[in-house]
Amino acid sequence: MAKEKTYYVCRECGSRQLKWMGKCPDCGQWDSFDQEKIQGLSDDLHRPMVPVDMSKPVNLADDVEKFQSDEGLRYTTGLGEFDRVLGGGLVDGATILLGGPPGIGKSTMLIQAAQGIADTGRTVMYVTSEESPSQIKMRASRIGITGDRVVVDAQTNLEVILNHIREIKPAVVMIDSVQLIYKPTLPAAPGSVSQLRQCGTELVWLAKSTGTTVVLVGHVTKQGTIAGPKILEHIVDVVLYFEGDYHQRHRLIRAAKNRFGATNELGIFEMSDRGLIEITDPAGLFLQRGYSQRPGSVILSAGEGTRILLVEVQGLTAPAAPGMTRRKATGVDANRLAMILAILERHARLKLSTKDVFVNVVGGVKVNEPAADLAIALAVAGAYTNKTLPQATAVFGELGLSGELRPVPFGENRINEAIRLGLRQIIFPTGTAIRSARFEDSQIIPCQNLTQVLELME
Repeated sequence: MAKEKTYYVCRECGSRQLKWMGKCPDCGQWDSFDQEKIQGLSDDLHRPMVPVDMSKPVNLADDVEKFQSDEGLRYTTGLGEFDRVLGGGLVDGATILLGGPPGIGKSTMLIQAAQGIADTGRTVMYVTSEESPSQIKMRASRIGITGDRVVVDAQTNLEVILNHIREIKPAVVMIDSVQLIYKPTLPAAPGSVSQLRQCGTELVWLAKSTGTTVVLVGHVTKQGTIAGPKILEHIVDVVLYFEGDYHQRHRLIRAAKNRFGATNELGIFEMSDRGLIEITDPAGLFLQRGYSQRPGSVILSAGEGTRILLVEVQGLTAPAAPGMTRRKATGVDANRLAMILAILERHARLKLSTKDVFVNVVGGVKVNEPAADLAIALAVAGAYTNKTLPQATAVFGELGLSGELRPVPFGENRINEAIRLGLRQIIFPTGTAIRSARFEDSQIIPCQNLTQVLELME
């Protein structure tokens, strides 16, 4: 019999140490280590058994020829924006991990998706570990969901859940949430690293061996990442983040990992009393009606996957207390903002070292692409100098450390979308391909560096 070993595992990143530590050396979290006892391989009775038909190697050219096209393997959820982020719909045998802050609308979206899948003739099993069936019914009735072919199972015991799945044989299993599911043979509490690892592994094997699609809902940490060991994100096929501002009605869904499609797609919904409503043309969704250019405000033509969004980037500078300057960024990368401020100090001669600087993307949108650099720089420069760009102007472009403007992907699409929404002037980096851009009555201004763009402000 193999000897039992004791480890201490970080609940945030999954780091394993031989002794307890107050601070995790890998992720920096304090008081995040839980004790975990691990049996030797010969004594570990909780490993999922490999199905017989999956234990034999197959020839990719001969035996898997039918999988050359995945059109027959995908099916819709009834939510076009959800399908877009998934890469065209759900895939048989896939495991999907959906994370997001509490109350953002994850359960609402899954209930709507469950009904959409059920409408195609497939059975959906909705496992709720946080609510009762009557509470699920109340939500479904409020948003007009009939629940036909949707089976609700209020359960947290993994063994019972697996038995119910074998009896019902659903096409899709939705578990809300995986943090409360536990395996009774493990001594650890639900939500611990060992429970999440074991339960997640068995659910993934269930999906691969039976062809059942499994959707897991996960909690998120204060930093916005999915709570639990990183192994949970590694073993699943798709990792999605559902995000949005509680004070706004818009909800965004992004893919951080997708084995069946691209990871740069964005799905947009509007929260209403009838559930989530898809936004199919969101280009000007985040621009205020009657918007007018003003100091510290710039319109950015941002790219999110195959979509172009016109968003407002705002900047503000204010006198700072000596030695206590603040840099706050909402909707953009704070590290990127620090670099842009250094570029403005060096190449635009702006004395920002004595100023508090605030940058915000209006509408609760997060823009993390380098194409937002120029808009951020102009918003801060406009707030500092009290100057503004000409009316109805949109910009995009990446800034280099020497102040040069670098082309970014989808330049033609950014220009065409800005013109379609009535913007009369577009500023962008020299070298951007614009062969198919439709100029109409708009003026396009290619610039080589930040200095040229600042000269256009008045």
